[in-house]
Amino acid sequence: MRVLVVEDHAELAHSVARVLRREGMAVDVVYDGSDALERTTVVDYDVVVLDRDLPGVHGDQVCSALATQPMHARVLMLTASGTIAHRVEGFSLGADDYLPKPFAYAELVARIRALARRSQPALPPVLVQGDLRLDPAQRIASRAGVRLALTPKEFAVLEYLLAAQGRVVSAEELLERVWDEAADPFTTTVKATINRLRPKLGEPPVIETVPRGGYRI
Repeated sequence: MRVLVVEDHAELAHSVARVLRREGMAVDVVYDGSDALERTTVVDYDVVVLDRDLPGVHGDQVCSALATQPMHARVLMLTASGTIAHRVEGFSLGADDYLPKPFAYAELVARIRALARRSQPALPPVLVQGDLRLDPAQRIASRAGVRLALTPKEFAVLEYLLAAQGRVVSAEELLERVWDEAADPFTTTVKATINRLRPKLGEPPVIETVPRGGYRI
């Protein structure tokens, strides 16, 4: 999934980003509300992790603006205040979830995954195709009962292809949804990742290359 972290404390922002990337998410980071609004107009994020007390354009304004977008991302609002009144106010602005600081990273990851599921067509908690099985929450992929040793990016690519349920996924779509803004749009990183993933999945092959189309399970 593609996540935007909006947090003016750089150390916390990068700490959150590291944790989410280890979970296979594509993460972009900005430090103020104006950059967040600009970024969300050009990138289709699944979830925006939004600090409420931002300098410049306040987090409340960002949240309200995101709620008016036709295909707006789910918003997880972070704040140093965890009072009921503040939570109610955050929800009234259009936030989908609310997490007071300090928070446990495990809970943050779980809440982001829950929000991402709500932004997409309903999928089963465990993705299965033939003898291939992938559990996003547990970060476990297996084939014929044998656990696969995948890198976070390989896992994310496999998860996205399985979630597509047989639909052809272009390399451009994979690059946009699985990699973050640092990825070179002209790179062969998608092809290279697919080529590393295929032998790990074993025989018979499960990833099909569709000429001039992309890839599908």
